[in-house]
Amino acid sequence: MQENLLDQMRRAVDQLSYIHTAGRVIGVSAGTVHSACTQGETRVGDRATLHTAAGKRMAEVVKLDQVGAHLLVDGATDGVSINDPVVFQRAPIFAPHTGWIGRVIDPDGRPLDGQPLLPGAQNGDLNRSPPSSHERRGLGARLETGLAVFNTLLPLVRGQRVGLFAGSGVGKSTLLADLARGVQADVIVIALVGERGREVGHFVQDVLGADGMGRAVVVAATSDTGPQVRRRCALSAMVVAESFRDAGLHVLLLIDSVTRFCEAHRELAVASGESANLRGYPASTGPAIARLCERAGPGAGASGDITAVFSVLVAGSDMDEPVADMLRGVLDGHIVLDREIAERGRFPAVDVVRSVSRALPDAANEKENEIIAKARSLLGTYVRSEMMVQAGLYVSGSDPLLDAAIAAQPALEDFLTIKDTRGTMAHFAKLRQAIASSPMRPDAQAGAGF
Repeated sequence: MQENLLDQMRRAVDQLSYIHTAGRVIGVSAGTVHSACTQGETRVGDRATLHTAAGKRMAEVVKLDQVGAHLLVDGATDGVSINDPVVFQRAPIFAPHTGWIGRVIDPDGRPLDGQPLLPGAQNGDLNRSPPSSHERRGLGARLETGLAVFNTLLPLVRGQRVGLFAGSGVGKSTLLADLARGVQADVIVIALVGERGREVGHFVQDVLGADGMGRAVVVAATSDTGPQVRRRCALSAMVVAESFRDAGLHVLLLIDSVTRFCEAHRELAVASGESANLRGYPASTGPAIARLCERAGPGAGASGDITAVFSVLVAGSDMDEPVADMLRGVLDGHIVLDREIAERGRFPAVDVVRSVSRALPDAANEKENEIIAKARSLLGTYVRSEMMVQAGLYVSGSDPLLDAAIAAQPALEDFLTIKDTRGTMAHFAKLRQAIASSPMRPDAQAGAGF
């Protein structure tokens, strides 16, 4: 993927054009503008500049009819009037290459870090189809993550697609940064969809840091941008990941968040005439999520793989809200971050009992699967009886399995906070020690299925 600088400059110059299709505003509604345009010259996805008395407004074509184009304005339509001039432009070429590593860009490939950025030689397709299902490889080997919980109880394997379900303020961004720094991958691609402007700089400079950015491409669209830009952010990040995958590299793709992608998709769908009758979302939301997620995963032939983590903002930890419900069905596992766990100071605040990695049991050997099953049994037993134990209503000796779970809980809690680079074998050894801190009696083991 190495690019010749002169070829890149020539390609950037070739994109320039002094001839544009023009029209005039013939209608204005909340958020959208109807403009006359030349039939056959304007396409859905083209960009437009509205020249109003208040200044220029950027917009995007979201719908065409026999009369003209419907434009979704980036911002409010205040100040737009009938007969205002509209100038149409083709969507910019989005062509990632290795020179984008270490950079922060917008969904159109323009730099956000103040430094020049040139396009590559190969155009990216925002609506590209996923690799053929019968040609794709299966999931690959287990990945080192630097986090004990993901090296053992919830393994992440090459080409896996997992969802990260969390409310606000429970450590989601920090966990994503830990994965970006710790997961074995050649390139990291991060999409910050609808993030606050201040948080983008904080995530890049402080949370991700120089080490993380050294192998990362960040695609960002802040919350003040239009829905067309926010939706395109996730798609552009996928294109970047696909370009590196096609070069034979292993890519870690982090999209934060799919919820904001779906909210932007809803705004666009409603603006183009679709009704939002699927629990507040249009019927096209599910297919949009599936198309996005299916493009990640194992590659085919000589290409690499995309290991993807899609974050979901769940209000009130409701795992049955529409986006979470639709996303779970197309992924290879889900990670749940719990607010109560975060509030008692354990980070990452992973609720192991409610989380699932569909890479198991294949990602671990027989002995490791036994350890995982025993640990999950102890954690699940304690969670189911925690309120009774905390209230002092449980009498020790009444349930041997619960006694073992209570004894092991402090060691398991400490284990779930481990962040280091000692590797999976060392982490399994620590997990074995945590379980051994409360040996089960034979009758308890029989009840637990061991």
